[in-house]
Amino acid sequence: MLVPGRLFLTRGSGRHREKLISWELALHDAGVSSFNLVRVSSIFPPRCKLVSSEEGLKALVPGQVVFAVLSKNATSEPGRLIAASIGLAAPRDSNRHGYLSEHHSFGETAATAGNHAEDVAAQMLSASLGLPSREDDAGNDRTRRWERCGEFAETTSIAQCATGDRGGLWTTVVAAAVLLP
Repeated sequence: MLVPGRLFLTRGSGRHREKLISWELALHDAGVSSFNLVRVSSIFPPRCKLVSSEEGLKALVPGQVVFAVLSKNATSEPGRLIAASIGLAAPRDSNRHGYLSEHHSFGETAATAGNHAEDVAAQMLSASLGLPSREDDAGNDRTRRWERCGEFAETTSIAQCATGDRGGLWTTVVAAAVLLP
């Protein structure tokens, strides 16, 4: 059974005249360009431990197949603000699963995009725990209310934003939750 026991969050950005190379440079900036990344969906596994990117990267070898929740965005439009973010919501009971969410946007700062991704992950966790959700709550207020109810152990996010290159080069941003054995 393949259930990851550790996870780390990372982010990066890249610029190049070729879109694919811009993506590769963003992955390089995030520290994950030497791995074969396989996109997975949004489950934070039970008993999974969030570790630093430094610790997580030490556990990997170039060419390794690595599962990740990925968010990316790209533009060649000069001055256009882009963002990519990953949100995480973990339940207090570590025997239950939590959620990861990916969000990419235009015109949002890294803080706004990160808060949005974190709130989406918290909403998914809340639904799985049977907690009520009020759509009229602002994102951070709703997440704080869920945390106060005692069912959440942790919510966090990582985000990367960049402004499109003045000369029209491709600009790519990436955020990732990398799952480790």
